[in-house]
Amino acid sequence: MPTILGQNQYGKAENRVVKITRDGDTHHIKDLNVSVALSGDMSDVHLSGSNANCLPTDTTKNTVYAFAKEYGIESAEQFGIHLARHFVTTQEPIHRARIRIEEYSWERIETSDANSKFIGSDEVKHSFVRKGQETRVSEITYDGENWQVISGLKDLVVMNSTNSEFWGYVKDKYTTLQEAYDRILATQVSGRWRFNWSDDDQKMPNWERSYEQVKKHMLQAFAETYSLSLQQTLYQMGSRIINNRSEIDEVRFSLPNKHHFLVDLEPFGLKNDNEVYFAADRPYGLIEATILRDGVEPKIPVDMTNL
Repeated sequence: MPTILGQNQYGKAENRVVKITRDGDTHHIKDLNVSVALSGDMSDVHLSGSNANCLPTDTTKNTVYAFAKEYGIESAEQFGIHLARHFVTTQEPIHRARIRIEEYSWERIETSDANSKFIGSDEVKHSFVRKGQETRVSEITYDGENWQVISGLKDLVVMNSTNSEFWGYVKDKYTTLQEAYDRILATQVSGRWRFNWSDDDQKMPNWERSYEQVKKHMLQAFAETYSLSLQQTLYQMGSRIINNRSEIDEVRFSLPNKHHFLVDLEPFGLKNDNEVYFAADRPYGLIEATILRDGVEPKIPVDMTNL
């Protein structure tokens, strides 16, 4: 049976690069995990084994490290733009480059006055601890003319210990869940947002400030929404971002409901007045949705694990 070659790409995945910027005695860290995927005129390498149009994946790896030195890493998005532009504009067979980046944040170690005699101020300026809140992610795609930049985060765990209810839902003979009028609402946020910057003639967003502001609006919406469902909270989080950040047209969230169930303490003669909970890790409800600026078509993949 005859076969044809379909969509294909290649590159070097998960290039870990750490860039230290030394500003006198004060150091700054950018810690990235960079994956490069290239596509274009690549039929021969699959069909005949000819490598004439194939830039080695080892070269893409070396480019990541060289660019960290040559351009620095101002932001994950800007670094990805440099890489994508380079691969598409310097290699004729390459028509499209996709750069995916995870960023791991670090913060400075703070010391109390009592410890200052053991740790000098110069040392504090270059001592860090890995942040445990979330992993920042981005995907930059370039085809020689148009850009698509999707940023986001994953593994950001948040909780409201009150101001959440869940009742009035459909019930059938298999329903055992009790209605809740004061419950814990917790989730582990995975979110992606797409910028409307698409060509070099547009003013480029301030990627670092945009990330900080998106996260701020996301968390504020989570905290300030009196929630009757996680779906309602999700929509408020996305709407707050769209309404406050003009550079963003689309937001997609995947929110697993990190269930907390009241423990029955009656067998021990104790009353559980919304104080003691069992934290269940699985199974869990998974709430996913896209929030769009009016008139905009969705482009973020539904399965965000592929970003």
